[in-house]
Amino acid sequence: MTGAMIVTDEQRTDGSGSTDGSGAADAASVPATSPATASGPPAPITLAKALNLGLHAAMAADPKVIVMGEDVGTLGGVFRVTDGLQREFGEARVIDTPLAESAIVGTAIGLAMRGYRPVCEIQFDGFVYPAFDQIVSQLAKLHYRSAGRIRLPVTIRIPFGGGIGAVEHHSESPEAYFCHTAGLKVVACSNPADAHQMIQQAIRSDDPVIFLEPKRRYWEKSPMVPQPLTDLSATATEGLHRSAVVRAGRDATLVGYGPTVRTCLDAAEVSAADDGRSLEVIDLRSLSPLDLGPVLDSVRRTGRLVVVHEAPSNVSVSAEVAARVTEEAFYSLEAPVLRVTGFDTPYPPARLEDHYLPDVDRILDAVDRAFDF
Repeated sequence: MTGAMIVTDEQRTDGSGSTDGSGAADAASVPATSPATASGPPAPITLAKALNLGLHAAMAADPKVIVMGEDVGTLGGVFRVTDGLQREFGEARVIDTPLAESAIVGTAIGLAMRGYRPVCEIQFDGFVYPAFDQIVSQLAKLHYRSAGRIRLPVTIRIPFGGGIGAVEHHSESPEAYFCHTAGLKVVACSNPADAHQMIQQAIRSDDPVIFLEPKRRYWEKSPMVPQPLTDLSATATEGLHRSAVVRAGRDATLVGYGPTVRTCLDAAEVSAADDGRSLEVIDLRSLSPLDLGPVLDSVRRTGRLVVVHEAPSNVSVSAEVAARVTEEAFYSLEAPVLRVTGFDTPYPPARLEDHYLPDVDRILDAVDRAFDF
């Protein structure tokens, strides 16, 4: 297991973005120039723009990087993450595809076999299912099936999770399907600095990567300076699969990823102010493979663990974390590992999603229960 990454305050999201559910037309609409200035600290940048700059950097560094998907070119993507890329790199490298996810992924597999590094955008999480067979039966298997002769450096970007007032197929969390599939790497960014770096590392990976983007955090900002990868070798992916301690604490451990990292940080702040508890917050960042070293180190100090995500709890990432922590740190636990998740139901209508999604109150209730043991 690799060591923990410590994320500075400048790398954390500050929760200032709008999430009004009206779509993300302006999520990435900030100047393309570097936010760093000579006279002061870097200006805040949205997560969506950080991804946009990361994609730009990857395409500028390697002419074999191709972006493809529905409306990624002229429109710049539903969430505008690919805004401006087609104007910069042309229609041959930023390709508006038909509305056919299976064809998008299938074409990407063929391109990867010919030496390209395709980046596929799936408009919404629930739209990935028409491409499921291509992903789990072909993309995930060809390297193994060919005894390593075929490499498939394909990145599939999937905006995931709820919180934008949308219906089923637009607000889902399908990560467990892909984490269960051998041959795929699965990562989830939670803040602009990570998003910018991780998307470049995913593109440089010779393995297929499912890249999950928390769509309700697209608008949130934090200060960062865009940093294109200078190393385009395999070592460029070092750090992609490490978890990060984003808030130090001593009384209990909160673990989240993607959209729930911000929620965990908010819960830790409320707990410190109201109850005087010091909660450590860890961002998993990588869901397959899991880097549980920092989690185990934290649990051995705090004795209590709460895992938070939006996906249903049944056969989920949190179930795997709970099982492995129980196996490896059983004698350090002062309470069972508790989970705060979505419910085992289809995603509800927009008016009910606030009851479905984990929030600060549900997390703090779980922390209280952990302290009651």
